Amino acid sequence: MHLQCELVAERALVNPLGVSWLQYDVLLQLDREHRMLPSDLSIIMGISRTKLSKALKSLKAMGYVRQTPSESDGRELHTSITESGRQLLEDISLQHTSLYETAIESMTKDELEEFARLSDKLSTSLKQQRIARHE
Repeated sequence: MHLQCELVAERALVNPLGVSWLQYDVLLQLDREHRMLPSDLSIIMGISRTKLSKALKSLKAMGYVRQTPSESDGRELHTSITESGRQLLEDISLQHTSLYETAIESMTKDELEEFARLSDKLSTSLKQQRIARHE
């Protein structure tokens, strides 16, 4: 719990444009997946379509995402990150360097590798469980 609180506090410090945590997470997911339907994005992120729709609307207004009609069904919108969205993520990522440096200073190489492995394992498991609940 304490780690989560510390990470939330640090995250607030490195967000220069006041992008919400949800908006930031949407951008990160779109940067990984490149192009997604909002229905798939809401499942992967574990949030309601309504909540996602509001986040996408603001991100679109800020120029960080774009939506284009699906070729197979014009009612569906494929959502992707824009170059401005990628630049925002890059700017924030540069500020995260200090968090990385703190981790390096506070753990041995073996501890860092184990922490990364366990974090990836937990993240993957949580994501799989969210997806399975919607299948």
